[in-house]
Amino acid sequence: MKNLQFYHKALIIVDMINGFVREGNLHDYRIAKTIPRQLELIKEYQERQELILFIKDAHTKDSTEVARLGKHAIVGTGEEELIDEFKKYEQGDHTLSILKNSTSFMEAPRMREILMEATGLQEVDVVGCCTDICVFNGTMGMANYFDQHNRPVSIRVHQDAIATYNEENRKDYVDAAYLLMEQQGIQLVKKF
Repeated sequence: MKNLQFYHKALIIVDMINGFVREGNLHDYRIAKTIPRQLELIKEYQERQELILFIKDAHTKDSTEVARLGKHAIVGTGEEELIDEFKKYEQGDHTLSILKNSTSFMEAPRMREILMEATGLQEVDVVGCCTDICVFNGTMGMANYFDQHNRPVSIRVHQDAIATYNEENRKDYVDAAYLLMEQQGIQLVKKF
C-alpha cells in the first residue's frame, strides 16, 4: 500500500460478504441488486488510483453481536468472505480489507488507523449493506470522527448501491437512517 496521505478519495464497501448476500441467517438475495452500481464505483476508483476499502463483518461464535443479532459471518464458515464478484479487486494496489466485529466499521482499530494516516482525504463514498445498521452506524461514526478532528471531508452514501435485509419490513428504520444521515451533513446520492 502506498502512503495513505496521498489519497484524496476513498470508496468504502460495507459488508458485501457471503453472509449477507448469498447465505446464512441474515442474508437477503435482494442485496445483490446493488452489485452492478458498486462495481461501477470500484472501477472508477481503480482508474483514478484512489483508495478502496472493503469492510468485512467477521465474528467468533462468542461475539456479543452474535448473541444479540444471531449467528452470522462466523470466521471459518465462508460467510465472512467477500462475495465472488469483488474478490478479484480485493488484492489491488490501492485496496485494503478491514475486518470488523461490530455494527460500525469505525470501531475496527485498523479503520481508525487508516483515517488517521489518510490526511489528504477530501471525499468518501459509501456503499454496501445493511443500510440501517452497518452503513448507518459506520458512516455516522466516520462523520463524527472527521468533526472531532476538524477535517472537512465530504461523505456521500449512494442510495442506489446500498440495501438491507428484509427491507420491506424495515422501511421505517431505513427511512430514519436516511433522515439522520442527512441531518449529520452526509449527502445521499443516486446515479439516476
